[in-house]
This record gives sequence, structure tokens and C-alpha cells, in this order.
Amino acid sequence: MKTLRDLLLLGDPRLYEVCEPILQSELSLVKTWVADLDNVMKEVRAKHGFGRAIAAPQLGIMKRLIYMNIDKPIVFINPELTDLSKDLFELWDDCMSFPNLLVKVKRHQSLTIKYLDENWQPQEWKLENDLSELLQHEYDHLDGILCTMRAVDEKSFKWRE
Repeated sequence: MKTLRDLLLLGDPRLYEVCEPILQSELSLVKTWVADLDNVMKEVRAKHGFGRAIAAPQLGIMKRLIYMNIDKPIVFINPELTDLSKDLFELWDDCMSFPNLLVKVKRHQSLTIKYLDENWQPQEWKLENDLSELLQHEYDHLDGILCTMRAVDEKSFKWRE
């Protein structure tokens, strides 16, 4: 079982790599990966007081997998973002891979996420506001993009209180 010690931190070169799609033949591995993601997310919540979703590459699992647990667990296998709104909003973003740093970014107000669930069934979900922002953040991890790379400007960084 992976723990907080396995979480990749800012500067780890793996955080900048583009992840590979999950193959249907790897579906049996997803349950283990999700258990690891869930465990680390719970540890981050206990230690830092935040964490609604986590991307597999944050644990060195270089696969296109996102795990979210707000009111119930949701597994996003090989997600794709579509219908990104023209409307953007600014916010202070945080990340488990650098838990004390906040970064001001712009995100799309709404989008649609298409993905496979843990039963390899296609799903589609229209998201707005904070959930739209959250999935954009996690999706960026799959492409090796950190919110530090999306900062509005050079003054868009601050320490968490």
C-alpha cells in the first residue's frame, strides 16, 4: 500500500511526464492503484486539511487515471476534456505535490469530461465551477503540467496560511 512518503513532490522529473493510456488488459491493476490513491489522499487530508482528487502520476503511476472522492469515490480512466467554456475564472490553486504553496491560475468555468469507469464503461459528465477547476488540475497532471506552469504571472504564488 502506498503512503504519503510515496507522493511525488515538486521537482520530481516524473511529474513532468505525459502518462500512457490504461489498456483494457490492465483493468485488474486499477483497483490496487485506486486503493493507493485513496490512501494517500486520506493521509494528505489528515495532515494538510485539503484534497478532493488525485492523479495517478502523483504516486509515480504513469497512467491516465484520476481518482476523486468528495461525497463518493469516482474513478476516471483515460479521461478526455471537451466543451471547455470560453469563460474563465481566477483562483488560488493548491496541489498535494507542493501542499504549502498556492498558485493563482485561470481555469475554464465549465467543461465535459468523457472517461471510462472502473467497469470499462464509457461515461460523460458536465462539470462547472469548482469541479470543473478540480478536474482541469488533475487532468493537467496526466500531461505533465503543474499549476505552477499555469500561473497568471510571476507574482501568482503565495504560502498557505
